[in-house]
Formats: sequence, C-alpha cells, structure tokens
Amino acid sequence: MNWQPLSFRRRAHLRNLAQVPRCISRELKTLSVWVLTLTISGCIGTGGIAPQGEALSANQLATDAAIREAARDAHWPTRQWWQAYGDRQLDRWIDLAVQGSPSLAMAAARVRQAKAMAGIAEAAESLQINGESTLKRHNWPTDQFYGPGELADTTTWDNNASLGLSYALDLWGRERNASERAVDLAHVSVAEARQAQLELQNNIVRAYIQFSLHYAQRDIVAATLRQQEQILDLAQKRLDGGIGTHFEVSQAQAPLPETHRQLDALDEAIALSGNQLAALAGQGPGAGAQLQRPTLALGAPLKLPSALPAELLGQRPDVVAGRWQVAAQARGIDVARAGFYPNVDLVGSLGYMATGGGALEFLTGKKLTYNVGPAITLPIFDGGRLRSQLGEAAAGYDIAVAHYNQTLVNALKSISDQLIRRESMDKQQAFAAESVAAAQRTYDIAKVAFQRGLTDYLNVLNAQSLLFKQQQVQQRVEAARLTAHADLVTALGGGLEAGSDSPDLNHHAE
Repeated sequence: MNWQPLSFRRRAHLRNLAQVPRCISRELKTLSVWVLTLTISGCIGTGGIAPQGEALSANQLATDAAIREAARDAHWPTRQWWQAYGDRQLDRWIDLAVQGSPSLAMAAARVRQAKAMAGIAEAAESLQINGESTLKRHNWPTDQFYGPGELADTTTWDNNASLGLSYALDLWGRERNASERAVDLAHVSVAEARQAQLELQNNIVRAYIQFSLHYAQRDIVAATLRQQEQILDLAQKRLDGGIGTHFEVSQAQAPLPETHRQLDALDEAIALSGNQLAALAGQGPGAGAQLQRPTLALGAPLKLPSALPAELLGQRPDVVAGRWQVAAQARGIDVARAGFYPNVDLVGSLGYMATGGGALEFLTGKKLTYNVGPAITLPIFDGGRLRSQLGEAAAGYDIAVAHYNQTLVNALKSISDQLIRRESMDKQQAFAAESVAAAQRTYDIAKVAFQRGLTDYLNVLNAQSLLFKQQQVQQRVEAARLTAHADLVTALGGGLEAGSDSPDLNHHAE
C-alpha cells in the first residue's frame, strides 16, 4: 500500500475543511442546538399535567347555632382530660394502657420507621464516599492485545485501592423535595400516633363509664330485690293475720326469679367490662378482675376556645395528619417535575494502583490516580414514564386534598354533634331526676296504702316497676352525659396540642 499519497490527500482535505466560512459553522451550531432543544422539549414536556384539588379553610365552612353559641373563653381541655372525672383508678388505668397497649406500640414503631425513611432521603443530599480495594494475581499473556513487553508471559500482583466521591448538586430541588416529603410523611405518622393514643383513651373512658353503669344498675336491681322481699314478707304476714290472700303472696313471689336473673346478668356484664378494660390496656383478664367499683363524677362543664372553628379543628390529630399528607403530596409533585430537567452530579475518585512487586506495593502511593468532574444525565425519550409519574403525583395530591377536606367536614360535624348532645344530656339529666323523684313518691304512697289495707298489691307492683324503670333511665342518662363529655373532648383533639405541629398549606403545587 502507498502510504504517502494517502497522507497527502488527507492533509489537503483537512485544509479544505478549514476554509469553510465561519458564519456557516455558527449557523450549523445554532441549528443543532435549536433542534436538540426542540426535540427534548417535545419529547419530555409535562403536557400541562397539574393538580386540580384545593384545600378548604376551616373558616370557610358554615357553623351551626351549637358552635356559635358555645362558651368562648379560650379554655382548652387539659392534656390529661380524663382527670375531670375524679377517679384515680381511671387515671392509673389510662397510664397503664399508654405504656402497655400493643396498638400504641405499633403506632410508635411506625413513627420510628417513618423517621428512619426520612433519614434515608436526607442522606441522598449529602456527600457520598465509597472505598474500594482489589488484590489479585494477573497472568499477562503475549498476544495482539497486550503485545510483547516485560510483563509478557508473567504472573504478577495487579492491585489497586480507591475512594469514590459523589455529590448531588440538586439544581432543581429534587433531592431536597424528596427529603422534605419524607419528613412530612414522618409528621403524618406522628399525628396518626397521637390519633391512636386519643382513640385509646376515649375507648377506655367509654368502657369505664359502662363499667360504672353496670354497677349502678346492679344497685338498682339489688334494691328492687330487697323491696320485693320486704313486700313478700308483708304479704305473708297479712296472710298469717287473716287479712291477706294466697294470691297476694303468689304475686309477691312471682318477680323474684326474674330479679335474680337480672342480678346475674349484671354480674356477667361487670366481669366482661373488666375483661374489655384489661384488653384495651394490653393486660390479661386477671388484671381486669382486680378493678374496683368506679367512682366517676363530672364537675364543671367543658368550655370551648375563643376562635371557632379554626382552633377547634386545628387541634385534632386527624386534621393535622391530613394537612401533613397534603404537604407531602405537594413535595411529591416537585420531585416528579424535577425529573424533567438534567441531573448534574459532581463525581470524583482518588486511588493508588500497582502492577508487580509485593502484594501491598500499591499502598506505597507511587502511582496516584484521580479524576473529578460533573456527571450529567438528561431524559430524552422515556415512553411517557415521566409524564405518568407526574400525573400519579398530581392525582395523589388531589386525593390528599379531598381527604383533608372531608376530614374537616367530618370534624366540624362531630364537634357540632357532641355540643348538641351535651346540651341535651344536661336537660335530660334534670328531667330524669324529676321522674325518679315522682316515681319514688308514688311507690312510697302505694307501699303505705298496701300496709294499711287501702289498696291491693297490684298498685304496689306497678309503682315499684315504674320506680325501677325511671332509676334505670336516670343511670343511663348520667352515663350518656359522661360519655358525651369524653366524645366532645375527643372531637376537640383531646388536649394533645396537635395544632403546634402543623404545616403551612400555602405551599401549593402549581
């Protein structure tokens, strides 16, 4: 082959290329950049994908008369709101439940898990350093790749050690928003743990109120049994004195078995309530059997805060969790949008290498290698993956907003319901007391009249049944009143001060 003419022709061709007008070259560069930009923007544009939901403001929701007319003296329930019942056994039991409840243990574990995931996301923003070392024996053959040389047909050590460094410049905020999103989700877990704690406290108080109600109902049935036995004794004495009849004695004996059955049923209910309380506290049935009779009482009525309804709703853990979820989904949209832009990382490495010599020759540092520079990745064609990810994030934001709005509506309804119920229970308590007093007077009159022979036993039995019924109603009303107080405190957020840990929803995805 004639190498000289070929070299001459090549140099001539290069000189011709050098004579191309510079304006044409600049136009070609401009056209190339324009085509590249158009291609990229056409292939991976967002396509106008954006969230549609809008979070409600608590003050936008219309309130009813029950909320507007509530006392407004900025008085919140205390953190240990159940102490208002004045029962030390209840206080100890709730403390025991908070320490030993499996449901709260799971909630606490979820909080730790979410915090750990937030730590993983935040670590991506930091400098990453990895070490690598290789020790190996290498046989160097003589072939067309390695060629002849001093290592040909020899076996030597071929070792190296290096440190790799990488740092995400995060020009578009992808890593920052990803870590912020993980932190927001950790806040969601904290609020959900507070909600679980509040629900547990409410369930224990409600079960404890029923526990107390069963004791009160048993007292009524036991008192009724004593009265029935007294009437039976009186009927027997009248029969023995020749002024009564066997029919009156039979009437007096008839209700006794049913009253004994009711006593046994209430004993069963008391035992089952003890088991329920033990289970709520994460204890065995034996712990519930040791519970003594409750001594519940409710003093001053619960007052409401001064600003309605924003402060009412802002203290509820479920509302706070919803707000953090919206904030997290907004961050997710920012993360998805950042994927449309070039990703630039600063990478580098520093290492030593040695071929030949001893096994640790590379540690002498005679052959130092390093490199540093930016690593750029740019999506061009992805089959719609980025748009789908953005669409999924936008839909997730809309779902979170709709859930938050529904939570606001339900929360305001719950507060209104409990306010209405509390006012009704106060009135019903007064009416029930009047009914018991009237029934007691009727029974006393009928009993005296029967003793004097002025009326028959049927009137006594009717009066006794009415008194028994009204006493039962009074106890149920009192239990409902105590329960309404617990439900109202729960609706207000339970004094857990959840509102102090709430995000600002002014950060909206656009």
